[in-house]
Amino acid sequence: MSEFVHLHLHSEYSLLDGACRVREIPKRAKECGHNAVALTDHGVLFGVPAFLSACKKEGIKGIVGCEVYVAPKSRFDKTSGNGQPYHLVLLCKNEVGYKNLLQMVSLSYTEGFYSKPRVDMELLKRYSEGLIALSACLAGRIPRMLTAGDFDMAKQAALEYSEIFGKDNFYIEIQNHGFEEQKQILPDLVRLAKECDLPLVATNDCHYLRRRDADTQAILMCIQMNKVITDGRPIGFETDEFYYKNTDEMKLLFSKYEGAIENTVKIAERCNFEIENNGFILPKYPVPSGKSAGEYLRSLVLSGLEKREKNGTIAYKNHIKNEYLERIDYELSVIDSMGYSDYFLIVWDYVNFARSKQIPVGPGRGSGAGSLVAYLLYITDIDPIEFDLLFERFLNPERVSMPDIDMDFCYNRRDEIIEYVKEKYGSDHVSQIATFGTLAAKAAIRDTGRAMGMSYADVDAVATKIPRVLGITLEDALLDADFKAKYEESEQNKKLVDTAMALEGMPRNVSIHAAGIVITDKPLYNYVPLALSNGMTITQYDMDAVADLGLLKFDFLALRYLTIVNDAVLQIKEQNPDFDIEKIPLDDEKAYSLFTSGQ
Repeated sequence: MSEFVHLHLHSEYSLLDGACRVREIPKRAKECGHNAVALTDHGVLFGVPAFLSACKKEGIKGIVGCEVYVAPKSRFDKTSGNGQPYHLVLLCKNEVGYKNLLQMVSLSYTEGFYSKPRVDMELLKRYSEGLIALSACLAGRIPRMLTAGDFDMAKQAALEYSEIFGKDNFYIEIQNHGFEEQKQILPDLVRLAKECDLPLVATNDCHYLRRRDADTQAILMCIQMNKVITDGRPIGFETDEFYYKNTDEMKLLFSKYEGAIENTVKIAERCNFEIENNGFILPKYPVPSGKSAGEYLRSLVLSGLEKREKNGTIAYKNHIKNEYLERIDYELSVIDSMGYSDYFLIVWDYVNFARSKQIPVGPGRGSGAGSLVAYLLYITDIDPIEFDLLFERFLNPERVSMPDIDMDFCYNRRDEIIEYVKEKYGSDHVSQIATFGTLAAKAAIRDTGRAMGMSYADVDAVATKIPRVLGITLEDALLDADFKAKYEESEQNKKLVDTAMALEGMPRNVSIHAAGIVITDKPLYNYVPLALSNGMTITQYDMDAVADLGLLKFDFLALRYLTIVNDAVLQIKEQNPDFDIEKIPLDDEKAYSLFTSGQ
């Protein structure tokens, strides 16, 4: 183990606050001779999967943590009289600690959100097992009381935290970023640790990786607060000391404080948690008693075959019934052997609900249209045998991958289906998925220019020179002669583009994935932390991280065209009540001549 480990660090997922790119954190740790590093973003766990993955790649131990906001009173008290929440750093020692942190961070959003996601003392007591706590920065409860000159209250708080987490799991955190307040309370923190018999730990509140990145991070915060850097650095970041320091720099600041440096290593040695993928985690569909999911699925498929024979959607024009029966047996054997019977039943159930409520449903899209089982369950409306579609493109026993049936629903009524699923499986088992809006090239230029205090016209003159190419980066844009000339036109333009390039691609905000819904067998917080976006519960992990955990994503796409087509059908039925869109042949000459007219 190295001689020092950073235990207080904010990545780009402390949105528009931290400027440490997740993929660069373990590289910087390696560069400084450290073999472990913690991630402690503000109130969230958004970046945990990407952070652990990056650490694994570099051979660095990643420590999962969070700097939570603690409500001074109850998390349910959402009045201005409740005061500013305190900061507290929590680190996971093991899986129990991780699961407790998931619970706490989820509840800080779903129950405690008031301008920030907040926990309270009740949650800390309930979920303290497996966690190590550090008293945090100047915004921590203890430092705040010491700054106010109330040593006795600070001591009471320290003893309370010590009792909650256990004496060996609570550390008095000391920092020095060149602020008078920090220097002023340092002796009090040392005295407090001694009187309470608590260990000290030295941290640097890392918000960027190198000293030279201080201005870039300040611009990021100006973007967040809608301020301009010409008015001065954001409050609390007036110095250039919030960078990832090497061991010698930390020793220079804290070696005279007994145990403060050494304890970082001891804590890192005690934190041993990695997220493991234990295979696919599928919810169970409630089947009738006495039947397995596979048996119930078979009965529904055979009943669907009978129904489609009766209504003429299967007429055996070019194929014989035996081909269908053989394909049914084959598909069901693959579905059952791969453990996906419940998956098909869940999709069948919510599609069946939509159809029963006359909510328009799409005919099927993607590889799922190659499944005869899906067709006979009325999940899709394309006969894969008639059109010679391959089931193996959808599910293949040789390549174990998640099934993915993308369903299109009426744009106006998709939420009814999501509500149905929540009622059926429990709202704590169903969630939409997070997606992160990032600073793309043009947005990075415009946001950076505004934060730099440049005029709209000057910023626009640079932004409009970025070539109109989908997904272009500023680095690629500099290969364009016009943009390069604009870049080199003035020092201000150079600074604008260079700063924007340093921020480009960072997450700017969290929102809801357009289609993805996750349904779990146990309550969601057993697997993922939750957040709120526009009043909707979402996972804090994005689509890829959710899939990597083995959780199954169901796609509910809201398609405006289905709504338009349905409205047209209703209008036609006013004149022709017997009209049925399903009976229009797929090779209808009038329809094709209309398409080819180009109108």
